Amino acid sequence: MLKTGVKGFVLKRVKICVKNDVRCRYRSTFGTALDAAAKMVMPKVMLENPIYLVANEIQSLTKGIISLVGSGHPVLSRLTNYYIESGGKRLRPMIVLLMSKALSEIPASERDRIKVDYSDIPDDPVYSRNPSSIFFGAPVNNFNPLHILHGIKPLVNPLAGERDLLSEDFDRGNGILPKQRRLAEIVEMIHAASLLHDDVLDHSTSRRGKPSGNSAFTNKMAVLAGDFLLSRANSAVTSIRNHEVSELVSACISNLVEGEFMQLKNTALDPDLTTINNGTQEIPLEPKSATALCHQYRVDIPQGLEVSHEVQVETAFNYYLHKSYLKTAALISKSCRGAAILAGSKEAVLDDCYSFGKNLGICFQLVDDMLDFTVSSAELGKPAGADLELGIATAPVLFAWKEYPALGTIIQRNFSQPGDIERVLEAVEKYDGVTKTKELAREYRDKALKNLRNSLPESDSRSALEFLTNSVLTRRK
Repeated sequence: MLKTGVKGFVLKRVKICVKNDVRCRYRSTFGTALDAAAKMVMPKVMLENPIYLVANEIQSLTKGIISLVGSGHPVLSRLTNYYIESGGKRLRPMIVLLMSKALSEIPASERDRIKVDYSDIPDDPVYSRNPSSIFFGAPVNNFNPLHILHGIKPLVNPLAGERDLLSEDFDRGNGILPKQRRLAEIVEMIHAASLLHDDVLDHSTSRRGKPSGNSAFTNKMAVLAGDFLLSRANSAVTSIRNHEVSELVSACISNLVEGEFMQLKNTALDPDLTTINNGTQEIPLEPKSATALCHQYRVDIPQGLEVSHEVQVETAFNYYLHKSYLKTAALISKSCRGAAILAGSKEAVLDDCYSFGKNLGICFQLVDDMLDFTVSSAELGKPAGADLELGIATAPVLFAWKEYPALGTIIQRNFSQPGDIERVLEAVEKYDGVTKTKELAREYRDKALKNLRNSLPESDSRSALEFLTNSVLTRRK
């Protein structure tokens, strides 16, 4: 059945099916014709470009985040938005948005978890709405009054401004649910918080081509602002009203901390658990009555055990890759799985989305560690060679150590003696540490592409994810 729209344009009916419910919307055939014409004249690479496909969502991302992290203190508000306003690559939210679009191409008949939102807490506690309306529903702004939630006076509410939200109809037409868009905002908030903390820990002076948060505001303020961002991210995820996604987001935060500790105290290279700071500082002994059990993923070499050079290097690599997962890939992998959960996808699809994020994240970190040796600070947007200055052995160094066992002593003392960094740089160049790191990154890139093709149907958004995955390997910043 046809209907006449504004200015006489004919509107056609487009059906969107979710479970047993049929949702209908109307779209101008004139607009459809324009879309088709644009695709005919636009280069294919533009159609695959990730930014092109989610440009509207990325454009509204900053405004959405600012509405979630506003504070009554002007300096805190300025600092929490410091990295968010500067843009950056927006890689993580872009992946969430593109993944959401790609997942929307899976027919509703091939999803078995759409009911997941039906068991959570909707706006209406009486559950008067049908399952599909809960599925399409937007996140709530907050469950409690703001003067209680944030301890502020109602008349000076920093969050009082209206959000420039995209309409529900636009979300459906673009295949991105409001909750998935909120997830993208939360992911960027967590990432920005981790940057604030990392720059304090690494004594960084610049980030994204401008003074780092700790340099511009002080260490104390940067740490507190990072904490504030994490707490607001945790509050925001409750508005999605999905227990599985909330658990994933919370786990991302603890993963970041554990990954940082793995870097601060590398138990694969320094198994002495009674000291830190290269053995220069003793730590209090653990009470026998409160001995903590470590997770099974802990990778280290037992004290007093003689092991071969090959085993040492292999153990150090396993440790390094797991640290890379926790610090970088966990946020990407868990957010991809979260987007799939919100789409109602089957378990096999959830697993592939998670594995895609994990493999892409590790690939990203390998390239990042490679660029630390090959790109200048000006091009990178942050200090180059920072890992060596901090005594951190990344993949290029570990590959050189594999071929040159004498490097082990230098690595174990974290390049702390004069001339150590120069010797490491010579070894990395001599034994092609950078080239081998790129080859390993390519392997993870290929795994990520395979994950995409396993579960996601062919579409422009999947092609854009493939485009983005390939671009990670060739990036320069």
